Amino acid sequence: MASDTAAPAPVSGVPSAVPSVTGHPRRHRPGLTLAAVLLGYLTLPMSMSGTTVALPGIGADLGASGAPLQWVVTGYFLTASCFMLVAGSLGDLFGRRRIFRIGATVYTAGTLAGAAARDVLLLDVARTLTGAGAAGVMAGGGAILATTFTGAARTRAFATVGTVAGVGLALGPTLSGALVGLLGWRPTFLLFAAAGALVLAGTAVIAESRADAERRPRVDVAGVVTFVAGLALAMFGITQVAGAGWGSPRVLAPLAAGVLLLAAFPLVERRAEHPVLDLALLRDRPFLGWCLAILTMAVGSAGVLIFLPTYLQGAGGLTAGEAGLVMLMMTSPVLFVPPLGGRLINRGVSPRLLVVAALLLLAAGNAWLLVLHPGAGAGTLFGPLVTIGVSQGLVIGIIDAQALNRVEPERIGMASGFLNTVKGGSNALVLALFGAVMVSLLRARVGSAEVAARVAAGDLAGSRRDFLAEQFTGAWHVLGGTVAACCLVSALFVGHLVGRSPERP
Repeated sequence: MASDTAAPAPVSGVPSAVPSVTGHPRRHRPGLTLAAVLLGYLTLPMSMSGTTVALPGIGADLGASGAPLQWVVTGYFLTASCFMLVAGSLGDLFGRRRIFRIGATVYTAGTLAGAAARDVLLLDVARTLTGAGAAGVMAGGGAILATTFTGAARTRAFATVGTVAGVGLALGPTLSGALVGLLGWRPTFLLFAAAGALVLAGTAVIAESRADAERRPRVDVAGVVTFVAGLALAMFGITQVAGAGWGSPRVLAPLAAGVLLLAAFPLVERRAEHPVLDLALLRDRPFLGWCLAILTMAVGSAGVLIFLPTYLQGAGGLTAGEAGLVMLMMTSPVLFVPPLGGRLINRGVSPRLLVVAALLLLAAGNAWLLVLHPGAGAGTLFGPLVTIGVSQGLVIGIIDAQALNRVEPERIGMASGFLNTVKGGSNALVLALFGAVMVSLLRARVGSAEVAARVAAGDLAGSRRDFLAEQFTGAWHVLGGTVAACCLVSALFVGHLVGRSPERP
């Protein structure tokens, strides 16, 4: 009987121990390649989670609130999610290191522009550009690791990626909170730009690789345009809900257009000679199951990571630095748990068992977070936040490795890009929906769209502070209960889809 702990066969039956690349990576120096890629995976999560803590300060400095302010975070996720699939596929054609290098360059330039922005709209544009650069770094980096390492070494490498990403998530709120309080948000952005420059310098130690040097690269322009435009329009429509309401043409028009384009995307790809997304990936049930696990992780953690610091500062009266310290309880487990997940897999623990257990912990943590109230301190929040953090840490490093074990080497860039698209798209979708639903719930409770937007941004100043804090808490409870239920149901579906994978030939 096939073991469900064995590495599964690639989608097209090509053993993944034989990479099909040109300009072969320096297998005699894999440590340098790993270190260079890890630097990118450290910087980008730190920039993402750190920016959330800076939102109240940015809003006060630029006089912004509501959707324009939230777009500082959402815009980053939106472009990152839209371009990761494209970046991964282009890496297969033109070179994975090249895409990684271009991404690092754009990320650094966008962060520098954000630090100099004097208007929230300019900052939104800069952060949107930064997200496009992040797509190249994340998709290119994952493909580089997948072509450099195989088997147990690949599992260990991606477990290390999980640890390093956890460091970025853990230190992001804490370090940024301290820096924002001490120096302001602009110097904090400058430090992120300096880190991006180091990522760019690190590409010097990475050898180039691509799928097929003999084939003339042909970009699936129709597929790229359809996918990027469809996802961008759908996300943009959702982000308008907070200010316009679900029935507004500002929401319905772009949302409908985006859904139609995304529905047309598979038809476009079937006709493409070199599709940006090989639809065979989505017909593989275990691969699809790992993608659903990624989506669920975003549902169960992104809203808490992004919006809880705002709640703690607005309703709880904490400073940015204090809110960052509280969030450390959720992010610090991601520093230590990913290597444990990798060791368990390499020692024979079923990947299906591990991912289902992690998703159940995620559901439990969100349900436990219903204890949240304006006076909740570290002691009250310790249990639920640590539970959510441990659930992330168990699988943050193994999901990519398990999914990529299903894919032939020449499609590694495409698959890595798609996985990162699911990650980024999930985060962007959760952020947009979480913010939109939060504002809608608050508007129903306080009777004013303007007040609801201010409260969601953490501005509860005035004589009605206690009342607004109570309504903010009630909205949180509704969302938290819904998220917990979704994670519980998803755990069952993921366990069914991942199933008992066949042994690799």
